Amino acid sequence: MQNESKLDPIIIEHVSKQFGNFTAVNNISFMVRKGEIFGFLGPNGSGKTTTIRMALGLLPPSAGKIQILGFDITDHPGKIRQRIGYMSQRFSLYNDLTVIENLRFYGRAYGLSNQDLSERIQYTIEMAGLIDREHTKTKDLSGGWRQRLALGACILHHPEIIFLDEPTAGVDPISRRIFWDLLYSLAAEGITIFVTTHYMDEAERCHRMAFIQHGEFIAMGTQVEIMDSMKIGRVLELSPSDPVRALRSLQALQIKGTLQVEEIALYGSMIHVLAKDINTQSTQIYKALLSAGVDPGERRIISPSLEDLFIACMR
Repeated sequence: MQNESKLDPIIIEHVSKQFGNFTAVNNISFMVRKGEIFGFLGPNGSGKTTTIRMALGLLPPSAGKIQILGFDITDHPGKIRQRIGYMSQRFSLYNDLTVIENLRFYGRAYGLSNQDLSERIQYTIEMAGLIDREHTKTKDLSGGWRQRLALGACILHHPEIIFLDEPTAGVDPISRRIFWDLLYSLAAEGITIFVTTHYMDEAERCHRMAFIQHGEFIAMGTQVEIMDSMKIGRVLELSPSDPVRALRSLQALQIKGTLQVEEIALYGSMIHVLAKDINTQSTQIYKALLSAGVDPGERRIISPSLEDLFIACMR
């Protein structure tokens, strides 16, 4: 684990979680800095939600140590819960209550006094752009507005850390972008944000990230650091006349072992081929497509995208 400073608001050391004979999380260690947006990426069942539940004190780790804001989460859960916020994928809101009624309910649940509650509700409504929607019932809000309300509810008590578990699942791209602008505003205030996501465009906006699979870390750091550590090479980007046919032809060669590449993927009308020695492979790929009756089109060598890195790491 890097820079193990006791000032880091989240410190996880050699943590594992077992359910019977099944290991959901296996000996992971990392820290998250103050004011940082830390992304947690992995396929379904990889251990993301289990890690969050342990960090929230909802699940005891089978092994290892979790420190949140300087306190051991197992020994002092009560000292931590009032200083953290949590937003789940399902938005824990009351549909028959209005926006302001939901905020009042959550504020009182957090123990805010009348004056503090009023000030925090006003701040939250302005921050989340919910002005003129205060008396709208939650069930009548669109997914994007419900998402903003859920975020507002989890920051009412001004937490120092926010845990977000796939908060933008099923939300349209414009609402997702607005939501992330809100997260950047919160991070600028010094709030630490720990977020799981399946969207690569969101992951690219994180300051640092970790890839987890089968409960184990396979990469961690900034996008550049992960790319350097994986040493997976560069990408040949093609614009073939028949992308699907080109993809199948190259995949067939990869399966046969005659094409030594890490990954072949379709990106809209383009093909990305990832390889450590892509300059050497480029000529072979070009000739293979011509032999298959496909015009390779324009070609250029580029750095791998985060999606390229993620897929290569998962495989």
